[in-house]
Amino acid sequence: MERASRSAREEAGAAPSLEERRRTIEEALDRALPPASAWPKTIHEAIRYSLFAGGKRIRPLLALAAAEAAGADDDEVLPFACAAEMVHTYSLIHDDLPAMDDDDLRRGKPTCHKVYGEAIAILAGDALLTLAFRLVADNARTADLGAIQAVVADVAEAAGHAGMVAGQVADLEAEGRQVGADTLDYIHVHKTGALIRASLRVGAMLCGATAEQVRALSVAGANLGLAFQIVDDILDVVASSEELGKTAGKDQIQQKATFPAIHGIEASRARARSLIAEAEEALTAFGPRAEPIRALGRFILERKA
Repeated sequence: MERASRSAREEAGAAPSLEERRRTIEEALDRALPPASAWPKTIHEAIRYSLFAGGKRIRPLLALAAAEAAGADDDEVLPFACAAEMVHTYSLIHDDLPAMDDDDLRRGKPTCHKVYGEAIAILAGDALLTLAFRLVADNARTADLGAIQAVVADVAEAAGHAGMVAGQVADLEAEGRQVGADTLDYIHVHKTGALIRASLRVGAMLCGATAEQVRALSVAGANLGLAFQIVDDILDVVASSEELGKTAGKDQIQQKATFPAIHGIEASRARARSLIAEAEEALTAFGPRAEPIRALGRFILERKA
């Protein structure tokens, strides 16, 4: 059953909850993927295994929330929101590989390369990345050409050598070394923050948001992205492997550059709170329309896994 449009929901007097939005995203992702039975089955099984392993869907949720903040119908943004989640999942598959972070668990399940082997895991990540841009192309009719060009450029920059890839390289090179606060910020802003920021921008740009609105959402996204990774760093120290769904304490074992390692737990928590507050301040002009973004900010700050 198709979900109601934003205007219909407003007439009904109720906006969807984050959990309802997550279900909508799950359904859209399922429709966007080839069935697991499609030949060759192994790659499609591996893609689905990784994409439906229980993610929080922060990035697509932010894309939909940005459309709502801009006063537009978020239905048209849904395929592009799903594309952002595909890019994110590709990065996780590759990050978990032995050549990268060498993780055996992700979201409480064996990582893709542990189930399907390293070669299939690499290909599954490659397939998701390229499928993301195919999904954008297939839905380009829902927005003007200028907006589509801006979205493709933004997501490509966030995912590539100027974004996630740059952050991953800096992260790998920082292992076992003493690095300063500026290098740590660079790693987190690029490896995690870039795609979170882009997700908000995508939702706004596709809905005809003004340049001022896009700038405000960019500021909010940058703060939310950095806060997300700081909380992730803290959880690696204070949470158990069962709570995290992955190996706790891995950052310390690998001598990663993290906020608790450089700033301590309490200072890290204070920085995360400050970033969320700055994000909320950037959203002031949107009024109540930005409440879903604020709710995601609170979720980022308060999450336990």
